[in-house]
Amino acid sequence: MTVPLVIVDGANVVGSVPDGWWRDRAGAAVRLRDALAPVLAAGLPDLPGPVAVTLVVEGQARGIPAAEEGVEVVRANGSGDDTIVDLVRARAGTRRIVVITADRGLRDRVTVFGAEVRGPSSVPRR
Repeated sequence: MTVPLVIVDGANVVGSVPDGWWRDRAGAAVRLRDALAPVLAAGLPDLPGPVAVTLVVEGQARGIPAAEEGVEVVRANGSGDDTIVDLVRARAGTRRIVVITADRGLRDRVTVFGAEVRGPSSVPRR
């Protein structure tokens, strides 16, 4: 069986908690990247691990370093949403894909390709 893929809308998930992230967007993205590491083995509710996790970052967060192993960091050249849609489209039909976002427009765009969508609270953010 192919390992399910969890794609995280970094800007949307970071922005879902008003903890001052806007003062250090890159730092907030690094904290999210590191908080996602346990998801690789544990999975999500109703999605047991192991899973692959891809964090899509954009804007000021694009410069964050990749994790040494584990969570893949994809740097959007433009819109993070467009990058997420491209990732889903490229992998549609090859494995189970879950996108983590609260963005309704993005939800509509990825479900067309068979992706599931869950809200930001379904992943650890710290």
